[in-house]
Amino acid sequence: MNVTVIGTGRLGAPYAAGMASLGHHVLGVDANQDTVAALQAGRAPFAEPGLAEAITDGAATGHLTFTDSYAQAARHATVHFIAVPTPQRTGSDHHDLSDVYAAADTLAGVIDRDSLIVVKSSVPAGTCDQIAIRIGQLAPAGVRIEVAASPDFMREGCSIADVRRPSRIVLGVQPDGTAEQTLRELWAPCLADGVPLVVTDLRTAELSKLAANAFLATRISFVNALAMFSNAASANIDDLAEVIGHDARIGQHYLAPGLGFGGSCLSKDIRGFVALATDLGVGHSLEFLTAVDDINQARRAQAVDLAVKALGGDPDGQPIAVWGAAFKPGIDDIRDSPALDVAACLHQAGAHVTVYDPQATAHARVEHPELTYATDAAAAVHGARVLLHLTAWPEFATVDPAVLAPGPEPTLVDTRHGLNRDRWRAAGWAISVL
Repeated sequence: MNVTVIGTGRLGAPYAAGMASLGHHVLGVDANQDTVAALQAGRAPFAEPGLAEAITDGAATGHLTFTDSYAQAARHATVHFIAVPTPQRTGSDHHDLSDVYAAADTLAGVIDRDSLIVVKSSVPAGTCDQIAIRIGQLAPAGVRIEVAASPDFMREGCSIADVRRPSRIVLGVQPDGTAEQTLRELWAPCLADGVPLVVTDLRTAELSKLAANAFLATRISFVNALAMFSNAASANIDDLAEVIGHDARIGQHYLAPGLGFGGSCLSKDIRGFVALATDLGVGHSLEFLTAVDDINQARRAQAVDLAVKALGGDPDGQPIAVWGAAFKPGIDDIRDSPALDVAACLHQAGAHVTVYDPQATAHARVEHPELTYATDAAAAVHGARVLLHLTAWPEFATVDPAVLAPGPEPTLVDTRHGLNRDRWRAAGWAISVL
């Protein structure tokens, strides 16, 4: 099928490339001409495993092209996916929907035949209804533009695989429309492979992404609340989490204690979920999500406190090493990165902070030029009194602490529970675990 993907950021670019690999003819559309030029040249605009290869393969087969022209998009296809960012609105907990509405409005102004607009961006319930109203006012006479919701459930670091074989496909459709039939055809290879399909109304589909993210965030904050309790009770949180995870009703996914979550999705989606509930007069039903958010933010402050304590309470002028800048391993995304947040706080406290990350250094340097950056893990640790393990890159677990050259009486603050503590103790490091 011919389809367009409006927006080629961290959602749209993998989605476009993944759809092309399924055999569809995909046109990616972005207002940023530099981004379009990079994609047209076969370059991935950010680090994501498999993305560069998928873009190259898509271009080679002719299934994947890019443009900044909405008019070209309207000529290319009658199925258009909106995959633009919906960040937290400035000064509010609500989602900023300006890019979603702008994309829909622009499309409606150039479409001259019956078409389908599918919203993949994370949006609050009722957004697609508003889009349908706006499109109805902008579309040419005699042209029917149907609106559907089909939220993404991609995981950063696994996005190409998640597009090619989603964990589930959710279709929110209008009554008496043709969107379900069209999208069933689009996803036919995945449906034949047994991918679950849920067809529902627009608002339920919109809520499904927010609800899923809220549940994941709750699991992460729950185990981190248990970690705080375990420290106070002199219990072992790693063993406790393992015990809980063996219950088949609970499972072990997202029960790893540590520094908590970051990125562009979980925090802003739980805040937007609470804000939407408040607008609907049922804010009390989701009050616990505010505590989930608070616990997550508190973990960052606790990591800072552990580092300061290791320095005798005075970080001023002290050398500190930080392993990790991306909010999770495998990518270069630093949006709401707990690692960079902790590093910046320690810098503000007067410490001399040196950061190393395998992929995210360039973005981190732009966002936090006040920090010092190393070219490898060992160089970051040279002379450091404290090392904070803040992003769980696999390479950090392979470093031999015996070959490092830290400062006197060094302390490892392992916030990701991913390093061999016995090995580090044997190399002369004191250990502090978040």
